[in-house]
Order: sequence, then C-alpha cells, then structure tokens
Amino acid sequence: MISEGDMAPDFTLPRDGGGTITLSELRPGKAVVYFYPKDDTPGCTKEAIGFTEHLDAFKAAGCDIIGISKDTAAKHDKFLAKHALGVILASDADDQVCEAYGVWKEKSMYGKTYMGIERSTFLIGGDGKVLNAWHKVRVPGHVEAVLEAAQSA
Repeated sequence: MISEGDMAPDFTLPRDGGGTITLSELRPGKAVVYFYPKDDTPGCTKEAIGFTEHLDAFKAAGCDIIGISKDTAAKHDKFLAKHALGVILASDADDQVCEAYGVWKEKSMYGKTYMGIERSTFLIGGDGKVLNAWHKVRVPGHVEAVLEAAQSA
C-alpha cells in the first residue's frame, strides 16, 4: 500500500477523449489521483461531480485531477458527457496501476467476496512523492478535505 512520503508509481494510461495520460509529465505540478470502483454509480458520480465543482480551486492550488477505474476510455467519455465532468478519467483495464497503488483489494457484498477497487485518493507533490493518502474513502466531505490538503501543500 502506498503511504505518505512514498514515491508515487508513475503510469501511462489510456484516457478519456483518446490519447494517454502520464503522471510524471504533469510535474512540477501537483496531482490528485483518485481511484474509484465504477463509472456512473451513485458514490462514484458524487465524487466525480465534487472534484469537478472544485476544479478551479484545485487548478489555483496547482493540481491536476485524475480519476482511475477499470472502465474503458469510451465508457469514461460517456460518463463525462452525461454529468458534464471536468476531471481527467483514465482506464486501468488490466489492474496494473491499481495493484501498484495497493487499491486492488478483496471486497465483500451481500456475503460474496470479489476483487475490486477500494476507493482511495493520493495527493502527489511536484517531486513525485505522495503528500497525502486517503484509503477506504467515504465520499461526503472527501473532496473538501483533499482540496484543503492541496491548498496547504
């Protein structure tokens, strides 16, 4: 599991709108990288809308925002359009980045266990180090907590 002070694993992933996004290319700016289970589900939608609503404040704090799930880039495009989202969405279809960040976990629902993404967020500094790490995220109030950390970093 990635913690504060660790170097953030670099990645290049397919992104919404075509093309790719590479974490290290965003330096020396900061980045918020958030992992979420699935496009267009209630919690994931609220989280993405929350980051979009605060996008100007994150930009003022020198932060790009990247959401990562296993959904395809084409599905991300539909999700972005449906909810007028302004964040970057990247596709980790083969779980490599989720594994590197330690967010690919065994989960359970209704008595069944399965592997899935544990909602997590990482604030990454311009030097590539993790400034803050939030695991097992609950959506209410989370975006505001990340923004506060980004503004004080």
